[in-house]
Amino acid sequence: MFKADTKKANPGNIVEFERNNIRFKGEVLPSQCQRSVIVDLTIMENFEEIEFDYERTVVAHENYRILS
Repeated sequence: MFKADTKKANPGNIVEFERNNIRFKGEVLPSQCQRSVIVDLTIMENFEEIEFDYERTVVAHENYRILS
């Protein structure tokens, strides 16, 4: 089961989150969001294979964990 962090990510951090039982990894981009972060998914090696509609997505703070 996926367990999220309680820490908030900063721009440049790499985060992991889960959607529809698939784990995603991306880089946090600068934004003015208060309750979420914008994540660039193109750093994933298999990004083209997962057929995600967008290169970026919004993830609430309580739904990700910081990898680096």
